[in-house]
Amino acid sequence: MAYVDMSVREYSDITAAREAVPGGGSVSAVAGALGAALTTMFGGFTSGNPKYAEHEGRIKEAIAESEALRHQLLELADQDVEVYSEVTLAYKMPRATAEDKAVRQRAIQEALTHAAAVPMAIAKAAHRVLALAAELVAIGNPNLASDIGVAALLAEAALRGAALNVEINSAAIKDPATVEGLRSYLADTLPEARSTCEDVISGVMARIRD
Repeated sequence: MAYVDMSVREYSDITAAREAVPGGGSVSAVAGALGAALTTMFGGFTSGNPKYAEHEGRIKEAIAESEALRHQLLELADQDVEVYSEVTLAYKMPRATAEDKAVRQRAIQEALTHAAAVPMAIAKAAHRVLALAAELVAIGNPNLASDIGVAALLAEAALRGAALNVEINSAAIKDPATVEGLRSYLADTLPEARSTCEDVISGVMARIRD
């Protein structure tokens, strides 16, 4: 059974258990998926409303994108568990001979690279959710302003949580070019995401108090 097919209570219970998975990467993806869901809801309560007719086309596009991101992030929540298992299995490979050790080391590096790629995909998807929230807050239904604010907060949390999982895997990757590629994206994206999220919350407060 896929983790994302569990009830919220079941997923919460298994996350709280003394088990290695699901961990922070999977939970970050779920947080991002929930942020995307709220973005879709915000758009849904705006689309079709004559007050926002001038933005109807863009709202529908945003709904379609947020739904695609929601499903992608749910898939990534399970993929993160799978890649962790790959790393665990690689570390358990035999190392009795020099050849064993070489094969094991290659397997570990491949698994770590894959394990870093999944949270990177989570981070990029969450970043898009945040960008959608930032765009929609000013043109959507103000009655749901707090919901799009929560969407932005969840998206930023998902991005930052995924970044931590990229970092922990990168720390053991020996290829400098791979590590630099992963870290440079995060170095540029995280500060921008923090600023964007703050702007969304400011926009939310402005719409609530307007």
